[in-house]
Amino acid sequence: MKNLVLVGFMGTGKTTVGAALAASLGMKHTDLDDAIVESEGRSIPEIFTDQGEAYFRDVETKRLAQLLAVGSQVVTTGGGAVLRKQNVEMMMEHGIVIALHATEEELIKRLENDTGRPLLTGGVATRVKTLMTERAGVYDFAPIQVDTTGKSLSDIVMEITSQVVERTQDGEQ
Repeated sequence: MKNLVLVGFMGTGKTTVGAALAASLGMKHTDLDDAIVESEGRSIPEIFTDQGEAYFRDVETKRLAQLLAVGSQVVTTGGGAVLRKQNVEMMMEHGIVIALHATEEELIKRLENDTGRPLLTGGVATRVKTLMTERAGVYDFAPIQVDTTGKSLSDIVMEITSQVVERTQDGEQ
């Protein structure tokens, strides 16, 4: 089976949903950001501070390629992983891509106390609004789209699972 790749704006629940989805399907879950931290030996905010976003995105692309080569796992990505066309092409080639969404209000509520996200520096509400505007449409390539606003984790996992099963029955693996 192909990888299941979760994409979406920060705070949509990718890591939480990915872990639950993997557990329900008996698959391995790998978080791209965790893999980057492990390979770099430092946190993402430290990478951004020390070497900038461009360096981080280079490392992200390299680790994504390594993870997708493994196959048959749930891979959760950072919100900006889709900003490189090369990453999107790899995800589509080596996985079934699922985009998670949530309303702006929900994202602000989920992220307001999160201090580990370098792109939110300067005020969560302002940065979320700005980034959502800048990234409008970048997750639309994913064949499966799921809104996580107001839904339980189990309902989200069931919704994704049913759509993945439907796609695999239609010949996509």
